[in-house]
Amino acid sequence: MKKIIVLGSTGSIGCSTLDIIRMHPERFDLIGLQAGSNRDLLISQALEFDVDLLALSSAPASFNPQGRRVIAGDDAAVRLVRETDADIVVNGIAGAAGFPPSFEAVSQGATLALANKESMVIGGAFITAEAERSNAQIIPVDSEHSAIFQCLTGENPHEVRRILLTASGGPFRDRPKETFRDITPDEALSHPTWSMGKRITIDSATMMNKGLEIIEACWLFGVGVDMIHVLVHPQSIVHSMVEFHDMSIKAQLGIPDMRVAIAYALSCPERMPLALSSLDIDRLLTLDFMPPDEEKFPALRVARSAMDNPSTMPCIMNAADEVAIQAFLEGRIRFDRIIDLVVQTMDTLSGSRAETPQELMELDGESREITENLLT
Repeated sequence: MKKIIVLGSTGSIGCSTLDIIRMHPERFDLIGLQAGSNRDLLISQALEFDVDLLALSSAPASFNPQGRRVIAGDDAAVRLVRETDADIVVNGIAGAAGFPPSFEAVSQGATLALANKESMVIGGAFITAEAERSNAQIIPVDSEHSAIFQCLTGENPHEVRRILLTASGGPFRDRPKETFRDITPDEALSHPTWSMGKRITIDSATMMNKGLEIIEACWLFGVGVDMIHVLVHPQSIVHSMVEFHDMSIKAQLGIPDMRVAIAYALSCPERMPLALSSLDIDRLLTLDFMPPDEEKFPALRVARSAMDNPSTMPCIMNAADEVAIQAFLEGRIRFDRIIDLVVQTMDTLSGSRAETPQELMELDGESREITENLLT
């Protein structure tokens, strides 16, 4: 049995991971759970799966874990990884907070099942170098990067011509740009095909999510931004493709359900049977592909430009984006100002340097302060 800890267990990725474990309890030993503040659901999960060690970022003194040991504090996720001997660490934490436990997981030599794309965006150089040192494996859980990972299995990476990263296009793919100023949070949170957390859903609406995925793919697969091409694919059936030098293309298709990618990360290189709906390939399927409108969605350009200074600029970009999204959700800025604030923050901190993971997290904090100041 593989020993597993799940970070962000009360979020969408965490709950989906536990659903996979429910399907195959004979394969997995769940030894640790971490959550941000949803302590009631965390306790419910611990009771169901008989998990004795929990981590909670915000745990009041009155918290009663029903006989479970609780690690509390901002560094709870890192300490949970450090204090367990997990074979697999599933990181479903949202945002920059996921970077430190990802780094700790690869430092420990565990397999990192990575749904927290910010880990690679913020500190891909540090994480990949540490994984190489410890011989840790990083298996992506994002549906797109899982698809690429699967397409590359058994292939010579030097024979890759380009990676075709698919995008749904979000809820505003066909909406005129001049109306973006009027977009409400409720509209932006209505994704046409995927059910996700708030931050990633807004990022999908601005297409910054795809920008983050471009950067993540660079680190995961050791390619430059020039080899990654984004295609808008509204049906979300083809999760991504890889084109090789012989001009053949491999694609991974499936239903838009994150449990498929999670299951592959947990069982790779095997494939577990899943009690899910299948893709009804017998019926007539229409698969559309089109280039993204980068005038309407400049986040893609911004993300590519961030890789001109990969050690710091993606970190600044991500931090600014998180702050700007929160401000939009709170009604403090318009939708069309989100990417503008990101660019302004990047320009302000263009000369920054970070040579250690600690310095990187300090830069993350400084970036957030700059963006907050730009809001006033």
